[in-house]
Amino acid sequence: MPVFDFKDTPDENTQAVCTYETFQSTANYTSPNRPIMLIDNPEGVLQHHTSGMFVNPIKRTAFEYQEGSDKISFDILQIDSRFTSLYKWLGENHIRVRLSGAVTEDGYAVYKIREQAFGNSHKLSSSDGFLQYMIERLLASDPPSDRLVEDEEDLEGDDMKLTSIQSITDFIACAGNTMPENIQVWARRNLSVAKSNEVSPEERRHAQRALSTMMGINWRNNYFASIDPVEARKILDRELYGMEKVKQRIIETIIQINRTHTLPAYGLLIVGPAGTGKSQVAYAVAKILKLSWTTLDMSSINDPEQLTGSSRVYANAKPGIIMEAFERAGESKLVFIINELDKANEGKGNGNPADVLLTLLDNLGFTDNYMECMIPTDGVYPIATANDKSKISAPIMSRFAVIEIPDYTPEEKKVIFTRFSLPKILKRMSMKPEEIQITEDGLDTIVDLCSGTSGVRDIEQVAEHIAANALYQIEVDHLDHVVYDSSKIMALID
Repeated sequence: MPVFDFKDTPDENTQAVCTYETFQSTANYTSPNRPIMLIDNPEGVLQHHTSGMFVNPIKRTAFEYQEGSDKISFDILQIDSRFTSLYKWLGENHIRVRLSGAVTEDGYAVYKIREQAFGNSHKLSSSDGFLQYMIERLLASDPPSDRLVEDEEDLEGDDMKLTSIQSITDFIACAGNTMPENIQVWARRNLSVAKSNEVSPEERRHAQRALSTMMGINWRNNYFASIDPVEARKILDRELYGMEKVKQRIIETIIQINRTHTLPAYGLLIVGPAGTGKSQVAYAVAKILKLSWTTLDMSSINDPEQLTGSSRVYANAKPGIIMEAFERAGESKLVFIINELDKANEGKGNGNPADVLLTLLDNLGFTDNYMECMIPTDGVYPIATANDKSKISAPIMSRFAVIEIPDYTPEEKKVIFTRFSLPKILKRMSMKPEEIQITEDGLDTIVDLCSGTSGVRDIEQVAEHIAANALYQIEVDHLDHVVYDSSKIMALID
């Protein structure tokens, strides 16, 4: 049985015996059958909602339940290994909790822990949201390794807020093992800077901001569960018209993920004229992979520092766009959509922004100058779009599987207008399909009017113009429906 030294043990020479055993779990939710912990409950005293505190009275690790003026301690028998630090933090800080649990033959199976306000057995504390945040992060993490990590020295802090020093300290103590090891070391170092009186206020502020950014990201492992190829194909057919080469490449990627449970070494580069739906491909992939997505518009970036962040030596320093994208997504596993990659070589500042992308695309880790830490990128799937691949450097091209999308034919544009563009507009305007009728010659005229441009953005604008005009006639002239032939289309568009 493991032995721990608890700080609130009455005699510093007395060791508190750990009464519980840990068990490994990868479940991302809790229930009576998947509890956080099991508490001894021989008399059935502990019922569904039970209030009290976790304590470490002489040589025992227990939950203290108060009934009237009497306090009864119940030994803790088992704990999910991911929650041992949280249990200790709750006990050391004397936090009153309400447990939701089920009475079983083995004991009281706790599957929910809420923080209660002192002096009120029914009201939850204002800090309960932070506790639930930590519990969610712990449930999303993998079981910790068997090695023991020495506890950090207790640090005092300010009020409980998600970005406060105290909340960061508590998070590291309770859920620090949900982060990669190098980030755990980095977090402890930056926490020391944020608490130090030997550095400037500017340095403390930067350290706290960097910690707040890093703590807000759920650092998941790079394991990917299997994806149903049939369901993936349905999503692709629903979101994209044609593009059979693109769909085939995406399905191949899914089959590869199902075999290896990791992302492919190469991302996708979609090349084609403007308006052909290149970005829509990326959104469809994110939906299939069930990942958050973020966009990086290379046409607006002219200095590498915009991507890598600025050094903390400057008062106005801040993280770069890539790090901010991780922070917005709140996840380390995401689809990174890089728009207009062919504009990446047109930097006007100190260096080439395209060079910065190489480290991101290699999935070997990305270093932000402000964070001063290597950020794991093995859960990032890059999908880039470009109009002209000849403007993309060879090193960048070698990081992608390239798929070229030709412009749509007139017949394809007709199908896209009738099956995708117009129905989408009608749904947005709360109109019924039967309220607009377009004749065959009217459809030919729409396509002819949009023949001078690539892609389908023009026909989508025409669809919106037609729908708005029809809605006006239906509402003002009280028509049941509006028919558009070639002459009406010409009069409306011209």
